Amino acid sequence: MGPLVGVRIIEFAAAGPAPFCAMMLADMGASIITIDRPLSVTPLVAPHYDVLRRNRSAIAVDLKTSQGLSCVNRLIQRADMLIEGFRPGAMERLGLGPDAARAANPRLVYGRVNGWGQDGALARMPGHDINFLALSGALDSIRRAGYPPSTPLNMLGDFAAGGMLLTVGLLAALHHARTSGSGQIVEAAMVDGLALLMASLFSARAGGPAHATSEAVLSGKAPWYDVYETKDCKYFAVGCLEPQFFANLLKVLELDAAWLPHQHALEHWHMLRTELETKFKGRTRDEWTTAFDGVEACATPVLTLDEALNHPHLRARHVFTSAGRHAQGSPAPRFSGTPAQPPREGRAFGDALREWNINEDDLALMCAASTPMTSRVD
Repeated sequence: MGPLVGVRIIEFAAAGPAPFCAMMLADMGASIITIDRPLSVTPLVAPHYDVLRRNRSAIAVDLKTSQGLSCVNRLIQRADMLIEGFRPGAMERLGLGPDAARAANPRLVYGRVNGWGQDGALARMPGHDINFLALSGALDSIRRAGYPPSTPLNMLGDFAAGGMLLTVGLLAALHHARTSGSGQIVEAAMVDGLALLMASLFSARAGGPAHATSEAVLSGKAPWYDVYETKDCKYFAVGCLEPQFFANLLKVLELDAAWLPHQHALEHWHMLRTELETKFKGRTRDEWTTAFDGVEACATPVLTLDEALNHPHLRARHVFTSAGRHAQGSPAPRFSGTPAQPPREGRAFGDALREWNINEDDLALMCAASTPMTSRVD
């Protein structure tokens, strides 16, 4: 199932963006074998709860042995793509860098993702999502005036700027490899991706004072694009950029537009914010949800994750799924002709071997190089 059925990928187990990329490709039908370390550190999330590892097989291989390297090299010869998310030089030290891998398989698309990139002064320095956000200017750009920056979990750096960027690059390079017969290296650095994601901010910056309002709006400075506390200490989100939606917001809030300042009058935003704060504090979140039901005002309740799982719209679209042992996001995007496969905790290693046309001799070698307790072999 999925548009990538028949595509074979090796993933070297890592944290953050690499497994997110592999999860997306596996959801789309690619056959992925994850190479685990035989004695890895205790994971933050137990494997059977780790959504990022769904829909693929795993085998633990000791890459410091000749058997382990031989096992991986045999997989490389059959693979369409390789994904790694280590610091620069790590794969080269193992003898599995892009030069060696593509010498064994010239059509291989070799994907690399990390924070700082493969070169530059910080290339070999450690870092995490918050560090890449900080140095790229993204973290300061999303902070509210008068408040310190707040980290947007790791969705912006690890997953959007890293994992999704690598996914797009790998698919483009796969298309090129299949038309030309030649693979290439795809490098996705989170600092590169974050700069790309700030396209609208650079547009506002280049536009000067005339575009200052658009930048201010998205950073929470505009009173009609913000979050308000309700009577029951919950929250309501308002995003009425367009004047007709702003007018509808005022109607529901029973505010007289005749005496209120113009929507874009920056000098009066403080007064308007005070009015909105007072109004939203007058009712509970659910009361406001009822009041705005069916009204085109771009006003919605702020739900907890548990509440979102049971929201009627999201349930009707199957945005979340309970496949496996626990709830998680369904595969996205959606394909009309080749729908993605439903999430599974993992695939049997033997199934992947058949898809990769692995023979008995290769299977024996792989099992000899692996750690049985952490390998999935049916």
